[in-house]
This record gives sequence, structure tokens and C-alpha cells, in this order.
Amino acid sequence: MCSLEKRGNLFILTLKGYNMEHRLNPTLLNSINSALLQAKAESCPGSALVTISHGKFFSNGMDLDWVKAAGSTQGAHDRLFEALHCLKQLVITLLSLPMPTVAAVTGHAVAAGFAFVLSHDYIVMRRDKGVLYMSEMDMGLKAPEPWMALFRAKLGSGSTQRDVLLRGMKIKGDQGLKMGIVESVHEGEEEVRDAAMRLAQGLGKRKWDGKVYAETRKGLYPELCGMLGIASEAAILPKL
Repeated sequence: MCSLEKRGNLFILTLKGYNMEHRLNPTLLNSINSALLQAKAESCPGSALVTISHGKFFSNGMDLDWVKAAGSTQGAHDRLFEALHCLKQLVITLLSLPMPTVAAVTGHAVAAGFAFVLSHDYIVMRRDKGVLYMSEMDMGLKAPEPWMALFRAKLGSGSTQRDVLLRGMKIKGDQGLKMGIVESVHEGEEEVRDAAMRLAQGLGKRKWDGKVYAETRKGLYPELCGMLGIASEAAILPKL
């Protein structure tokens, strides 16, 4: 499923799953969410989180095999609704986490996997093997809200939103960097993970107040947070 390791103030979340595709179903999503809540409970000023995976896929999207295994149209609908609800809870947790977050994308991040990646503050990506791809248009599906709000919030320009959602562009590292989606690109899997950890450690050294960090993040994405039902807390007085 996933594992959480703590090195000093750095939390390392590692995705694990069948066939190394890390397809998102309630079991994996709840496992990730529990790990993030553990990191939140153990956080302190200076904490940061890096999410990593191994193999061809960072996450190959929603686990449609699990959805179809329900055996009926209504059962499949119920399973998809359950998985989307779990993904929503995961995004809420990431957006509320009191620390900087970095996704180390060494493989394909597809559809719901792309949404999971975008829920981090920073994306570090492999130049050739990393791919960001919103497959819904090619599958004849409309991305549900609030995921449309997530992409509007995180993909700055209208042309980038168009290319991701309407064109179904498969974005590699250098393209992602040019489009402003990705923070940096690197050659190999190990280089991506090392760069992500350096970035997270550098951010952690600022020793920001976690509560202030989380509330400021919420303020950046008011439409998204409103749609997800994430409440902002009262103004925090500065230290004097």
C-alpha cells in the first residue's frame, strides 16, 4: 500500500501497490491518507513531506478493475463514488497539511494520479520517463468536480488548462517545466528523488509555523477549498 518514513523532520511517503501501477482504490487511498494524518500529528516547525514511488508508474489513476469487479452497473457506480470520495479526503488532507509537500514523479501520473500529484505544493519530475496525463477526454469521460477546480487552481494559464484537459496532452518533464507545472526535471529515478528531498529539506530549514503555512495554502485556492469544504481558521496573529 504505502509506507511512511521519518528522517529528522523530513517525512518520506512511498507508494506501494500491485504490479507497481499504484492504482487508486479505497484501500490504497485510505492507507495514504492515514500516513499523511500520522505525519501531520508528528509535524513540527521545519517538517516537510516527499511522496515517491518506484517503477513505470507514479500512479496509473483510479483502479477501474476494482470498480468493474462489482459485477453490476449500480455496483460499479457505487464503487467509483466510494473511490472518488476517498480521493477527495486525500486531497483535503494534503491541502491542509502543516508543511511543504513535494511529489517526486519518476513515472506516469495518469488521471486521478495526476490529480494526486497536483495536490502537492511542488512537483519534481524525471525528464524522459515521467509523464503527466489527464486521460478523461480520450476515454470519453468528463472529469468530475471538484477535480476541475483543482486543475483550474493549479494550472495557471488558460492554454495550459486547455492542453491538459481538452487536448489530453501527455506532458513530459521539459514540457511540464516550460508550462510552469513542474519545479525541476532530472535524468534518472534516483536523481529525481534526491532533488525532491533536497527541495523539501531546504523548505523545512525555514522552520515556518505549520498552521500559518496550511492556512496560507488554503488562501491561495479559495474556489477549490470552498468546493472541498475546507474551512479557513481565524486570522493568526504574528509573533511580536
